[in-house]
Amino acid sequence: MSVVAAVFVDRGSDKPRATRAGRRHGSAGVVGPASELDAILRPATTGDVDAIHELITTHLSEGHLLPRTRDEIAAHVHRFVVATLDDEVVACADLAPLSGSVAEVRSLIVAERARFGGVGRCLLHELIARASTAGFDKLCAFTHSPSYFVQMGFSIVPHVWVPEKIAKDCRSCAHFRRCGQYAVVLPLARSRRSDVPLASLHG
Repeated sequence: MSVVAAVFVDRGSDKPRATRAGRRHGSAGVVGPASELDAILRPATTGDVDAIHELITTHLSEGHLLPRTRDEIAAHVHRFVVATLDDEVVACADLAPLSGSVAEVRSLIVAERARFGGVGRCLLHELIARASTAGFDKLCAFTHSPSYFVQMGFSIVPHVWVPEKIAKDCRSCAHFRRCGQYAVVLPLARSRRSDVPLASLHG
């Protein structure tokens, strides 16, 4: 059994508070003693910019990611959540606002050595919670693997159902109308979570 622990900083304290973010059966692909994987989820900091950039760049060859420059990541690092193993960043995800009501999951990537342990699922759960807390009405993603998101409650929709994404990114993309990605959307129920340190996601 592998356990993924999430550590978040309570907004009233400088000390991290640990919570259990997810659990699933172990896999032969999981690195660690007795196939156990213990990862820490936390908000990204400026010190993680190089690691996030390297993680994304390393996995561009898989063909499912858009490149991100180091400067772009640095400018929006407050939107990222990272997962670490042995103090190494092994996964990341970006909660990117498209409008005041719609946010997008971007750059969701898990290093090969950390896959099959539920880390990606925990990152996505955290982005869903953050988007709800920040007041977004809808969370979307554009993906080549829609089944992963469908298992998390997202629905596959026509691209035109997310006009904010088309206006902001798609029209200027060289792969517009032939990218092969699916649009997936999750309606959000707004919630209040005191354990999530909210940055200015809308900024």
